[in-house]
Amino acid sequence: MKNALVGQIARACAVFCVDEVIVFDDGQAPIRAPERDGYTAYSDPNFFLYHVLSYLETPPHLRKALFPMHPDLRTAGALPSLDMPHHLRSNEWCPFREGVSVGATQINGQAATLLDCGLAKQVAVRLELEPQTRLTVRVPEDENGEGEAVAPDTPREEAGYYWGYSVRQASSLGAVFTECPFDGGYDMSVGTSERGTTLSTLLENGNPSYIEPSWKHLVLVFGGVSGLEAALSADRELKNAGVTEV
Repeated sequence: MKNALVGQIARACAVFCVDEVIVFDDGQAPIRAPERDGYTAYSDPNFFLYHVLSYLETPPHLRKALFPMHPDLRTAGALPSLDMPHHLRSNEWCPFREGVSVGATQINGQAATLLDCGLAKQVAVRLELEPQTRLTVRVPEDENGEGEAVAPDTPREEAGYYWGYSVRQASSLGAVFTECPFDGGYDMSVGTSERGTTLSTLLENGNPSYIEPSWKHLVLVFGGVSGLEAALSADRELKNAGVTEV
């Protein structure tokens, strides 16, 4: 049941092309001793959510190398596929692929690394990588050519592909913002609450609450069962900083 819920969240993120998922601790989950077999859904639900979301985002051909067997993932393989653009089958062509390093090689006498990109033949890149390192690659059209390592956001910026989401954990509500990986942080943040403003007031031009759609990085924050107010109450740093309204 818990895996199925995570699967629904992951599917929603894929459908709406979410770039980043932050799992933050709202201070409401009771502390429990770890399960004997390492299962974390009860002892550390935040990590459980992070763990399974990361697994589901990873292309199927990389999962065995990047995710050792773990009780959290016992039934994750039975969840519906997200079928994102980077979840490619071996007979599907795309100029970009996700690969995992599987061994060292050389290209014209220069140190290089072989990658498993889910193709019939491994792809070589002119980098020295640690084993089991994930990498976004521009794959060669020639089967015997070499690949090129690119940034994870290159497929989106150059070709318009949605290339999955990243997942990070935050220790508190405030850490969602202070640990933002984007330069300048999030320039638009929207919190959800039953005590908030109706969403339509944010989207209707001419309304006093209208938000101009000119942001670069928007974050939408969902609270737990107790709401974002409880997350603020549990965040000592925000309270010490004088924040009283969520």
